[in-house]
Amino acid sequence: MRAVYFGTYEREYPRNAQVISCLRRAGVDVIERHEPVWENREQKWGMGPGVLPRLALAEARLFRTRPIDADAVIVGYPGHLDLPAARRFARGRPLVFNPLVSLADTFVSDRGRFRPGSLPARALAAIDRRALRRADLVVADTKANAEFLGDLAGLPPERFAVCFVGAEERLFQPGWAPEDPATAVFVGKLIPLHGLETILEAARQAPELRFRVIGSGQLEPLLETRSANVEWVPWVPYPRLAAELHRAACALGVFGTSDKAGRVIPNKAFQALASGVPLVTADTSAAGELLVDGESALLVPRGDPAALVEALRRLKTDTALAGRIAEGGLATYRRQASENVLGARWRELLEGLA
Repeated sequence: MRAVYFGTYEREYPRNAQVISCLRRAGVDVIERHEPVWENREQKWGMGPGVLPRLALAEARLFRTRPIDADAVIVGYPGHLDLPAARRFARGRPLVFNPLVSLADTFVSDRGRFRPGSLPARALAAIDRRALRRADLVVADTKANAEFLGDLAGLPPERFAVCFVGAEERLFQPGWAPEDPATAVFVGKLIPLHGLETILEAARQAPELRFRVIGSGQLEPLLETRSANVEWVPWVPYPRLAAELHRAACALGVFGTSDKAGRVIPNKAFQALASGVPLVTADTSAAGELLVDGESALLVPRGDPAALVEALRRLKTDTALAGRIAEGGLATYRRQASENVLGARWRELLEGLA
């Protein structure tokens, strides 16, 4: 079986790299037809100087790309503007969209960049709808997100499928060996989705606990007034993230209160599970699709720093519990989200379109 991964997708972004890796592991010959636009940009979709001409040139090149023999064409993230060129390239072959997010949801509801109902907000929603409707199949990362995207596009459930994000197993392997002093580690972009405010307030309420925040982004100013028990590392090379997780007492997931935060299981959650590290994250509808509180993770109410403190204290004082959570999380990952499992799932979806 042959598939073409197509568009201006960010090649190194975990969702794209993981899908391509899983498909190849499942025996699918994946050919990339890629025009770089978003590489090495911290803020995707930021239309700064030079981006619009580069995007326009990339789309023109994609439109001129000659079709090749393949069983399916997959448009990666971020690829909302690539669907017209992809449909032309597919020439009647099945077209699959791997959107990961809604642009309107991300920049209006979650990050608050544009006011609801404003012209930019309406334009982003229109881009979302058109992209989703052009695909024969949209693959979302959770059931909750699939339902949201279906409502947004006005499409029936059969036009959607679900495949978890997973983790790149070439990097993230079991090896948990927590160091003293015990430290809870957050890895990710500093955006509202992740609930940085909740983590920082938890740190203020529990000065005996240690926190390490790895990342940069929109909410960096919040760290200027962080308490003494919070260490901030703006950047760590991606290949070193597994080592950061291995030496942590636990990994922190998402705690934001937006609707989007309730529909996602982020990359870092799967990376922690694959690394055999105890995970503490919010109790959401999406988390419930994979995790069980007290077995594969500790789940706490969103936006509740006191509940987060209680969970972290439990892990610190009960090493047996921490070990069970670590083992249970790894078992869940291997059963539901490993590269072998996800590769078989992606191949099944493509074969179903043939």
